[in-house]
Amino acid sequence: MQTTSILQLLLALSLSVGISYFQYFYKAKRKAKINILLFTLKVLSLFLLLLLLINPKIKTTKLENIKPTLSILVDNSKSISFFKEEKNTQEFIRKLNNNSNLSNKFNIENFAFSRDLNISDSLSFLENETNIYKALTALNKLNKNKNAPIVLLTDGNQTIGNDYEFINSKQTIYPVVFGDTAKHKDLIVRQVNVNKYSYVKNKFPVEVLLNYEGNETIKSKFSIFKKGKPIFSKNIQFSKEESSQIITTNLIATEAGVNYYTAAIQKIKDEKNTKNNSKSFSVEVIDEQTKVLLLTSVLHPDIGAFKKAIESNKQRSVEVVMVANYENQLSNYQLIILYQPNYSFNTVLSDIKKINSNFLVVTGANTDWKFINKQQLGFTKNYIDQTENYGAVYNPSFLTFLQKDIGFNQFSPLKDIFGQISFSKEHQNLVLQNINGLETQQPLVAVFEENNQKKGVIFGEGIWKWRASSYLNTNSFQDFDQFTGNLVQYISTKKKRNRLEVNAENQYPANAVIHFAAFYTDKNYQFDARASLEVTITNKKTQKVTKLPFSLINNAYQIAIENLSSGEYSFKVDVLGQNSRKYGSFKISDYQVEEQFTHSNTDKLTKLALRAGGKLFYKNEIESLIKNLLEDKAYYTVQKPTVKEQDLIDWKWVLLCIVSLFSVEWFIRKYYGKI
Repeated sequence: MQTTSILQLLLALSLSVGISYFQYFYKAKRKAKINILLFTLKVLSLFLLLLLLINPKIKTTKLENIKPTLSILVDNSKSISFFKEEKNTQEFIRKLNNNSNLSNKFNIENFAFSRDLNISDSLSFLENETNIYKALTALNKLNKNKNAPIVLLTDGNQTIGNDYEFINSKQTIYPVVFGDTAKHKDLIVRQVNVNKYSYVKNKFPVEVLLNYEGNETIKSKFSIFKKGKPIFSKNIQFSKEESSQIITTNLIATEAGVNYYTAAIQKIKDEKNTKNNSKSFSVEVIDEQTKVLLLTSVLHPDIGAFKKAIESNKQRSVEVVMVANYENQLSNYQLIILYQPNYSFNTVLSDIKKINSNFLVVTGANTDWKFINKQQLGFTKNYIDQTENYGAVYNPSFLTFLQKDIGFNQFSPLKDIFGQISFSKEHQNLVLQNINGLETQQPLVAVFEENNQKKGVIFGEGIWKWRASSYLNTNSFQDFDQFTGNLVQYISTKKKRNRLEVNAENQYPANAVIHFAAFYTDKNYQFDARASLEVTITNKKTQKVTKLPFSLINNAYQIAIENLSSGEYSFKVDVLGQNSRKYGSFKISDYQVEEQFTHSNTDKLTKLALRAGGKLFYKNEIESLIKNLLEDKAYYTVQKPTVKEQDLIDWKWVLLCIVSLFSVEWFIRKYYGKI
């Protein structure tokens, strides 16, 4: 207690004694024994009353027993039901939760996971993806200040996320293996790599990764089917030593539109799981050719990177011309790339404006921004004569065309003149600037449209480093080349801009969530948030129709659709009350990612247990697991003192005591005739 409070209490006690003495003993003619009782009652009541007025803070210390936390983490994906382990898993959980010895030692918490971690109130074993790494990481963060061992109930087969066997867990992990632990012979179509787009009569490459699990030497046949007919076949052989093969072939795109294919490997004798013997893929075939003119006044590695990336699609060609050698030939090209323009581009830009050509501007350290700012291209920069390195941040709200994040934030920065960018027209930012770790809303890559003319800008030189970084990250130029191809395809097309744009994939795996995103503008091509959009989905085989409304999320209309069965679908997106609609189609394959495994992954779970300081158990070893947890002295109850500070005025019994003391004093005085 503070010194001030102690002095106040002493003063209150002195005052109480003084007043009481004055009342009952000062100049009293007769000092009766009853006065001593009245004096005592008065002192106590006055002191308690003054004590309430002073209102000192009272600290109380309470000892609390804190038991360690035991987290039960359950795999809620379809792979558990595929192995027919639902009842075994639930019985295992019930025994852990109902064990009185465990309950006495631990606070037991139940969690379930698939793609994400959730509190386990019920289990369905119907989730379509498994991310063990993410669930363990989230649980470690949740219990970072606790002594909380984790019992992980799973088959060990992960479909998405980082490799969990290398996780750095601060909590001890005890994996419990469910599923079939015996290894069976199995052929697997592991992965299909193919370009998303091709052109009519163009050959496009297909790369298929095949795996074999088994000890015997076997023979099979691999085929690619289109509309049920084989268009490519190859006899293959596997053994224990040669357990994987990569099949590469070139297919011919014969018809425009979305073409669906199936890569399949023939079943072998005694193969238990055949659901992973095939995988579907699609290619969108475009019936057009694109010629690109790249004009530059400087020599730079970016020029070669652009040419290689664009010409990776055989239906596109790039002609590089120094601007000094430019001859008015723009009408022969669908897209003009202006690399680091300066005053020497004056004639070119005049010709572009005359014939309304689509163009892409790439700026850099040698760009003349004073010249660009005068050209009324739709954008300007308030610049200073200093360069800056701009990192890249993918903009997930970009909806002008479909482009995934290819790891932009890991790419080397682009170099450009420093300054604030302004647009005079409605535009969409595909990639945003990151300056020394600070994310900004300034564009690094942007596109916009004006009077049926499409324009794009890349604010920085060094795009060749992006292509190199993409190769280092994926061991392929495919992602970067596809990004460049998507950008070129959008800007080069002469199709009139639609007020309604819809983004959707051509193909989805079975039981996947179908995501649609739509972008709707008014007549001035400004985003219109007042509209009501509806999608109508029709199963082409059963003719079953599903109608659902869109939701407005982050300046886009979005919808997520679940529980659609496998098959081919057509869709129509309508803007209600407006004569605006968009048509398309997609396919849901039979491929179940959670059913591709034939056995539990005990090897990875064993490595996880060793790395996390735990031990691997099997589903029939629950008694051993419980014994291990109970006997481990690392888990013990801790006594934690809790100091609680409370105002005396909150103690109601003190007020009751004061009232009682004054009442008793009054009745005694009344009884003895002192009132």
